[in-house]
Amino acid sequence: MEMRKFFLLAFLVIGSSARAGLPGMQGSQHIGFTVPNVEQAVSFFEEVIGCEYFYSIGPFGPFEDNWMTENLNVHKDAVIRTAHLLRCGNGPALEIFEYSSPDQNTQQPKNSDIGGHHIAFYVDDMEKAVEHLESKGVRVLGEPHTFTDTGMEGLTWVYFLAPWGMQLEIVSYPYGQGYEQNTGRRMWDPRY
Repeated sequence: MEMRKFFLLAFLVIGSSARAGLPGMQGSQHIGFTVPNVEQAVSFFEEVIGCEYFYSIGPFGPFEDNWMTENLNVHKDAVIRTAHLLRCGNGPALEIFEYSSPDQNTQQPKNSDIGGHHIAFYVDDMEKAVEHLESKGVRVLGEPHTFTDTGMEGLTWVYFLAPWGMQLEIVSYPYGQGYEQNTGRRMWDPRY
């Protein structure tokens, strides 16, 4: 009997530590990124994507001490000119920064670069969404592709570029994704 208690306790400890992480973490609250012109970016996200502006913060800096380096890991003379916060449907907020800094890299990273990134937006109708982007003069990269296997089976995607070169994506999976056939667990889904 004692051995059963030991194995039960060991199972509970191992099971709880397998999901150990940031205490109280509930999910993604916002995605922050830096753009060359924040007004252009906010306009694009509002008028083309359909996001809603909430508020702005800044400017911050320059500071006499190393506050920017100690707190944000940027050059000590960096300045956050402004940051604007938007909400895009049922997803995390976007925190869009405009910085100036003596050592600022002004090249947009590619997905293949360290620090490369993109943001994907879920759409109900891929064809209508692509038509909308093209009607606004947005460069869509190729044609939509649909996964026919893997956990993403049923997901259709296509990349597009913001006016300043940032990589973005639209995805649609109105009938779900392949991984849903193998587990009762679900990744976050903006439809719900």
